[in-house]
Amino acid sequence: MVGVLVRFSRWGRARWVRAVLAGLYVLTLAAAVPRGAGGHGREGSWSSEEARRFWGPTRVDRAQDGSDGENGDAAPAAQRVTGSARHFEGVPSVGVLVSAGEDLRDHHCTASVVHSPKGNLIVTAGHCSIGDDAAFVPDYRAGSGKQPYGVWPVDHVFADPRRSDTGAGSDLDFAFATVRADARGRQIERVTGANRLVRTPGFVNRVTVIGYPDADDDPADKAIRCTAMTTRLEPRNQLRMRCDGFVSGTSGSPWLTHFDEQKRTGDLVGVLGGLNGGGPDGEESAQISYSPVNDDEIFKLYVDAINDREPQRS
Repeated sequence: MVGVLVRFSRWGRARWVRAVLAGLYVLTLAAAVPRGAGGHGREGSWSSEEARRFWGPTRVDRAQDGSDGENGDAAPAAQRVTGSARHFEGVPSVGVLVSAGEDLRDHHCTASVVHSPKGNLIVTAGHCSIGDDAAFVPDYRAGSGKQPYGVWPVDHVFADPRRSDTGAGSDLDFAFATVRADARGRQIERVTGANRLVRTPGFVNRVTVIGYPDADDDPADKAIRCTAMTTRLEPRNQLRMRCDGFVSGTSGSPWLTHFDEQKRTGDLVGVLGGLNGGGPDGEESAQISYSPVNDDEIFKLYVDAINDREPQRS
């Protein structure tokens, strides 16, 4: 797909300096807001426990026998394990991060919309270091004078202060950001839909991963997708997948289970990131990618983000 690639983490080419809501409420809200739908929850503060109950644990509404189709049918072609990413037209909930004043072609990380009470939240990798001058471009189209879903300025960024590129801190390589409403007062989730943030059910999963490689590494400058099986990255609390093509620019790419080809959304169980910025150094840097596991820590950060408060960790 591309030639010999050298990965400077998955964003390194960038110029990137810059009581259960009373129990009954949660059940009602969960029923009222289908997976991937836009819409708003209530205003006010949520606790970590309330968020955990609403967004996890993973549902068991699909067969666990390795097939995603009904009646035991094989997974559709787009969801079969391929081993190599392919270009496609993209989905509304996934896009690129850019800095103000830069050409859109200079995007450096991938991000995606996740369902939230206010409908204004995106998630990406923590090492992307989103600045105040950043913007999110969902379903990015190269060379287009008008992006199909607009350009959304980032408002506030929420990252775990303990994150690092190596060691235990690399298990915390995720970040959320709120984006401002558009000129019509709409929140982004109403425009693009959203993926559902859930707990990672285990280390072995079939995931559909969607990202945007750096245009320098992949001149097509289009979205890519791959469906792969994950394993554990020992000894870290991270997932590992083998799929060729996830190079610079794909940091933050959502790892989705139960991806719905019609709704074009799924359950987000990880984002491309983690150890060394999301993959090994050397010859396999474009073939193997990592993701932190969605556990208590990402939900604590999620609660900080939806309550618009600075993360405090000891």
